[in-house]
Amino acid sequence: MKVSLVVSDLSGGGAIRAFLLAQVLIELKCDVEVVGFQFGKELYAIPPTGIPVCAIPGKNYPGFLMDVQKLLKKIDGDIIYAVKPKPTSFGLSLLKKLDTRRPLILDIDDWELSWFGGDEWKYRPSFKQLYRDIFKHNGQLREPDHPLYVKWMEGLVSRADAVTVDTEFLKQRFGGVYLPNGKDTEMFDPVKYNPELSRERYGLSGYRVLMFPGAPRAHKGVEDVLMALEQLNEPDLKLAIVGGSPYDDYDDRLMQQWGRWVVKLPKFPVETMPEVVAAAHVVVVPQRDTLTAVAQFPLKLTDGMAMAKPVLSTRVGDIPTILGGTGYLVEPSSPDQISQKIKWIFQNFTAANFQGMKARERCVKKYSIQAMAPILSDIIAGSYR
Repeated sequence: MKVSLVVSDLSGGGAIRAFLLAQVLIELKCDVEVVGFQFGKELYAIPPTGIPVCAIPGKNYPGFLMDVQKLLKKIDGDIIYAVKPKPTSFGLSLLKKLDTRRPLILDIDDWELSWFGGDEWKYRPSFKQLYRDIFKHNGQLREPDHPLYVKWMEGLVSRADAVTVDTEFLKQRFGGVYLPNGKDTEMFDPVKYNPELSRERYGLSGYRVLMFPGAPRAHKGVEDVLMALEQLNEPDLKLAIVGGSPYDDYDDRLMQQWGRWVVKLPKFPVETMPEVVAAAHVVVVPQRDTLTAVAQFPLKLTDGMAMAKPVLSTRVGDIPTILGGTGYLVEPSSPDQISQKIKWIFQNFTAANFQGMKARERCVKKYSIQAMAPILSDIIAGSYR
C-alpha cells in the first residue's frame, strides 16, 4: 500500500510532522512519499534517510493554479494523508479524493487560526481593500493559505475519512483520533551516545548546557529562560538553540539582547539530532500560555524524554499530561521560577537524571513510533470502511 503525505509547505514546520508520520507508516510496511509545495528557499527540515520527498516550488495566485496541476499528478498513493487543514494540503487532497475516490486522512497538529487570533479573527475588508487584496501584485488574497481560506478548510474537516490530532485541545475542537507527536526512540537512545564527546564536538565543553532543540518563536518562551539565566548570572550556564528560526529574525533579536548566554547551533539532519541532544544537561520547553501553544504538542518534549534528559517545561496545554510526572514544571512566563528550578536541578543532578530515565521509559511506552503504529494502523483500516 502506498501513502501520499501531502504537505502545505515543505519550507514550513508541517514538514517535521509529515516526516514523523512517514516513519510510522514505514513501520507499518507502507510505501510512502512526501509531496508538497515549497514556498521558501529551502526545506524546513532535512528528511530522514529513506523517505522520498517531492517538492514543487509554490507561488501565489494566479501562478499557483499551475502549481496545483503539477502537485495533483504527484499524489498517487492508495491513501491520501493531508498534513494540516490548509488549501495547499487538505484542499488539494479533497480535489484528488473527488477525482479518485481514494481514502483521505487529515492530520491536524496545530490550530492554524490561532496565529491570527483564533475565533476572534474576521475578514471584513472595505470594497477598496477587497479589490487590492485580489488584484494587487502583493494582495493578501493571492496567498494560497490566507487565513480566510484556512477558515473555509476548517469547515470541511468532516469531509475527511479520518482525522488524526496530537492534543486534547485539537480533539475537542475537530474530533478525530489522538496520535501523539512521538519519536524514533531506537534512534534517540542515550546508550548510543557520549554526552562529553557531544559537548566537545559542538563547542559546549565546560558549560552546563540547557538546550532548546528547535526554532525559537515568541510563544515558545525562550526569552523566559534567558531572563532566568540573566538572574542567575553564572557564566558556565548556556542555552544552546539548535536550528534557529527560518521564519524571521527573532533569534537574531535574542542574540542582540542575551547573546552572552546563547550558543547557536545550525540545523542538523534528524539522524544527527540524538548526538546533539546528548550534549544537553537539561532540555527546556518553556511554552507560554497562548492559544498557539495550548494547541501544540511540542516535539522538543520527546527529544528530551527519549534521550533521558531532565526536562524543564511549563504548565501549558497537554504538557503536564505528556510528561506524566517525569519532568519539572513551572508556571508559564515565570523567569523567577525557571531560575529557581534550574538551580535546584543542578544541585540535585543525580535525582534529575533519574527523572530523565523515567521520562525515557514513558516516551518508549507512549510516544515511540512503535506506540504510534497500532493507532495509525486502525485508522487506515477504518478509512476503507
